[in-house]
Amino acid sequence: MTVTEEPQAASGTDTAPQKEIGQARRRKEDARLITGRTTWTDNMVLPGMLHMAVLRSPVAHGRITALDVTAAKEAPNVVAVYTGRDLAEEQGSIPCAWPVTPDMVNPGHPSIAVDQVNHVGEAVAIVIGRSRSAAADALELIDVDYEPLPVVLDMEEAIAEGAPLVHDSTESNRSYHFVFDAGEAGTGSDTEQAFADAEVVVSRRFVQQRLIPAFMEPRSVVVQPQGDNYTMWSATQIPHILRVMAAMVTGIPEHKLRVVAPDVGGGFGGKLQVNPEEILALLVARRLGKPIKWTETRSESLMTAHHGRDQIQYVDVAADREGNVKGLRVRLLADMGAYLRLITPGVPALGAFMFPGIYKFGAYRFECDGIFTNKVPTDAYRGAGRPEATFAVERIMDELAVELGMDPLELRRKNWINADEFPFTTVAGLAYDSGDYETATQEALRLLGYDELREEQRRRRESNDPVQLGIGFSTFTEMCGLAPSRVLGSLSFGAGGWEHASIRMLPTGKVEVVTGSTPHGQGHETAWSQLVADSLGVPFEDVEVLHGDTAIASRGLDTYGSRSLVVGGSAVVKAADKVIAKARKIAAHLLEASEDDLEFSGGKFSVRGTPGASLGIQEIALAIFAAHDYPEGIEPSIDAEATFDPENFSFPHGTHICAMEVDTETGFVKIRKYACVDDVGTIVNPLIVEGQVHGGLAQGIAQALYEEAVYDADGNLTTGTFVDYLLPSAADLPHFDTGNTVHEAPGNPIGAKGVGEAGCIASTPAVVNAALDAVRHLGVADIRMPLTPERVWRAVHAGGDGGDRAPDRTNAQAVDSAQAPAAGSQGGVQ
Repeated sequence: MTVTEEPQAASGTDTAPQKEIGQARRRKEDARLITGRTTWTDNMVLPGMLHMAVLRSPVAHGRITALDVTAAKEAPNVVAVYTGRDLAEEQGSIPCAWPVTPDMVNPGHPSIAVDQVNHVGEAVAIVIGRSRSAAADALELIDVDYEPLPVVLDMEEAIAEGAPLVHDSTESNRSYHFVFDAGEAGTGSDTEQAFADAEVVVSRRFVQQRLIPAFMEPRSVVVQPQGDNYTMWSATQIPHILRVMAAMVTGIPEHKLRVVAPDVGGGFGGKLQVNPEEILALLVARRLGKPIKWTETRSESLMTAHHGRDQIQYVDVAADREGNVKGLRVRLLADMGAYLRLITPGVPALGAFMFPGIYKFGAYRFECDGIFTNKVPTDAYRGAGRPEATFAVERIMDELAVELGMDPLELRRKNWINADEFPFTTVAGLAYDSGDYETATQEALRLLGYDELREEQRRRRESNDPVQLGIGFSTFTEMCGLAPSRVLGSLSFGAGGWEHASIRMLPTGKVEVVTGSTPHGQGHETAWSQLVADSLGVPFEDVEVLHGDTAIASRGLDTYGSRSLVVGGSAVVKAADKVIAKARKIAAHLLEASEDDLEFSGGKFSVRGTPGASLGIQEIALAIFAAHDYPEGIEPSIDAEATFDPENFSFPHGTHICAMEVDTETGFVKIRKYACVDDVGTIVNPLIVEGQVHGGLAQGIAQALYEEAVYDADGNLTTGTFVDYLLPSAADLPHFDTGNTVHEAPGNPIGAKGVGEAGCIASTPAVVNAALDAVRHLGVADIRMPLTPERVWRAVHAGGDGGDRAPDRTNAQAVDSAQAPAAGSQGGVQ
């Protein structure tokens, strides 16, 4: 993408500023973020501050039979030591805000274990020291004895009859059974009949491996008590939700608790959480009356911060022999981990509505079992349920194309929603509002150079080239702007989806925007300034955006689910409209004109038909501050606030195409080319959109090729450092050829659809489909993610998915493991 020159702001009140929406503004916030000249939570130092260190369980499942903290209490510079028993009466339970079924089993989640530990890394004691090192050193002086219990790790084994239980208080390891049936819901026909009548049925088992959000800034919290008031600074995505939940857990009155999210270094859903350590820091600060700080190490982060994905997907598709899809059946096993955290059970349930994707299925049934295991809990990770759904439907469409001998793109075209069919209600009951899948696809094909690559693929196959070429598609949509409060209520979500904003017009003409949407790298300060500059006709530089502090932005529901611009930005625009409406009355009074005769453009009110009679909104701000002359019956202010609650989700979509080279002799894979065209509605800042797409692509490709959280048979995380948990660097990723189509979303005043998760959702199946397309003619039907060289090599030479499952071919020959590439080797890009 070519970045345009930054627009020059207008000076004074005589010239209207250039249109801001659509400008590739460099972000206001980047200078302080990139240089570190900001306040991260761990940078904070308060007078008398103490440090908290956490002793964590080395066993995945066991009873605590003895816990001796005597030596730790006597260690130098140690102020206090607490165990679960010490805090048992006041620690409450970490909240779960999404009971997806009325009978969902939630055994509770203590912030610190009292009698039993249920995953490696669970807190068993905390030390409070005068320095971080003193607290950490004292952890080694604590003696704990455990009685080992059977470790439950495999979901399919966990729900087998007679399986050992993760929690003694439950009757099984199943937390819930969630069902959506389109026939019963009235949004589709009978699913079983559709399959009974189908000419073709394709069934597959896909695995969504466990992932770690791996945000750049570690989690950190500082709590300062001030009498019976408390201020909590936390590296969180959700200061408003955290405030409510922390008050409910600890009993501290909400109005006595202030939560501040300073600049936050990434989250990807991993900081959409109420963490045990946040509650523990609050409890200890209340006990000691001293400021408390905790900052995790990177190993703690990988081991104890919640993980994402981790599903087994059984997917069936029914069709006729011409390729018309008839029905879709999905059964999920979703790993909850040891406990239910904030929205743990809701993540796979949210995905239920996206499995049909962009296709016109007539029948659909979804079932999901949430399963307890002795692993760290799962929860939201970039996309939260929608990447899993998109992967399944895009993979099964490729498998159906193979079964029918059809081109995978032609199969998609035959079944997707056409542009003239919008708005379209899907078999899952969602009302897709706008889109054009064909136009996005045509542009993506052009960017890729599709015909030339298909010709090269043909030549390589004919010559038996050891490096084969494949092309994979992902034509996707997603539900974004996680919002409509009534819809979330119908899904038993514990909060609404509205967002709040206020605008303060200062006497000097400057503008303060207060938003309840809290950024952690998205560029709110820049995009919100562009929205307000256009709405009010003021210079971009005159707008300041305030956020992340519940004492300043008292109302809000924070940032996740690609809702910031769609919902939070819309609240800002609505507030700006109210500022203009209030200013209109004052302008009419000062200009001695009727309100109906006033026009507002470029930041000025002018009298229709009276040249030269005008008044700028920044001039009005000063006039109403002085309040010497204003109409009777109104208050002397043009400040305004607004709350926006959309009536529907928004639905960005796109076509992603990956060209992949696969070395059949080594299993090494390289992305040859990647092209994508996304429709995210109105683009406020192309530079921010491009950055969001690139970041999402990096994470989606990483799931396909690199990342996997692995546990050994004893429940130890064996990928607990970045030596073992592979994250791609910029050098590991290809150049991305990106583009956009624009179909405005009708459900919000901006016309935006959301972009934060698009790349992450679409890219994973495109990459996997490309790799399979390269080697499918060699008999490979599936390769389990991540597509490491070893797995690819094994799939090519032994069948199966290259992972732990046996080959589907009963006559497959055994493979000498010495011939396979080393497990630590990894593919990459050219």
